[in-house]
Amino acid sequence: MKVVLDAMGGDFAPQVPVMGAVQAVKDFDISVVLVGDETLIKKELGKYSYPKGKLEVLHAPSSVRMDEQPSKALKKRDSSIYLGLNLLKEGKADAFVSAGNTGAVMAVSLFTVGRIKGVDRPAITAVLPNLKGYTFLLDVGANVDCKPYHLLQFAIMGSAYAKYVLNEENPRVGLLNVGEEEGKGNELTKEAYRLLKSANGINFIGNAEGRDIYSGDFDVIVCDGFVGNVCLKLSESLAKILAKILKEEIDKHFISKIGAITLKPAIKGFKRRIDYAEIGGAPLLGLNAPVIISHGSSNAKAIKNAIKTAVSFAQSKVNQHIEREISRIREG
Repeated sequence: MKVVLDAMGGDFAPQVPVMGAVQAVKDFDISVVLVGDETLIKKELGKYSYPKGKLEVLHAPSSVRMDEQPSKALKKRDSSIYLGLNLLKEGKADAFVSAGNTGAVMAVSLFTVGRIKGVDRPAITAVLPNLKGYTFLLDVGANVDCKPYHLLQFAIMGSAYAKYVLNEENPRVGLLNVGEEEGKGNELTKEAYRLLKSANGINFIGNAEGRDIYSGDFDVIVCDGFVGNVCLKLSESLAKILAKILKEEIDKHFISKIGAITLKPAIKGFKRRIDYAEIGGAPLLGLNAPVIISHGSSNAKAIKNAIKTAVSFAQSKVNQHIEREISRIREG
């Protein structure tokens, strides 16, 4: 299994991507191609010992800035994103990972590897912790204006990923809405509800409200990219704030510090459950090949786990299941 890693993607590139790649080839039976500035990458690699033959370097003369427009990224044919995704297109690798510009990765992915047959719009996803495991939320930013059948396709793709990669036997699918009752919402959600309810092969259990993202009562929740992105950014900020508040309250009093020592295993477990680095990255679903996006501020652990997620994505053959289900529903 070979994974391409955008070594120039993220806030701390190339140091963090290289460190994450080294950890990945030590822990997993895979090889990684690091794409980016060859001189900088090899300088970083010189700091580590790692299995020989497990890491390759592909020189990319340029990179895409985090604030760069996707349309400009398409013109950078010598960037780390473009050259890395081109390896995927040519079948020289099994998956691609980047902590870089999400819009650029999506745009270049569409241009190079393309969409799964029958998929109208690929979706950006998020894997969020809940009380029982994880909630798979999509779309979280790629499609701010959706049609009802787009949400149906998101449900098909999300359900397939939850089943074959996240190992949910019969994923419970919900539609993010302003109320639980059928008939709630705007025209988009009302029509999407009708489509989801009548679709065979999806375990649609009804509307999900915002609180249900974390309740554990749904495995997959679908929404348009505008709403999904707001939910994602709110979730990210809330997790940071909760951790900060907890630390501040502990530091206020000596007795609290003593208690924190006793609660150290529980606090450690809490941090692990809300830490995005445990998952590392989320898939761009609907593309012809596995593409994983990581947070721009990812640490080495997050990059390593994003590579692990990419391997699971590729090994599961989930894209074949998505294409089959999309075709079946279209024909029906």
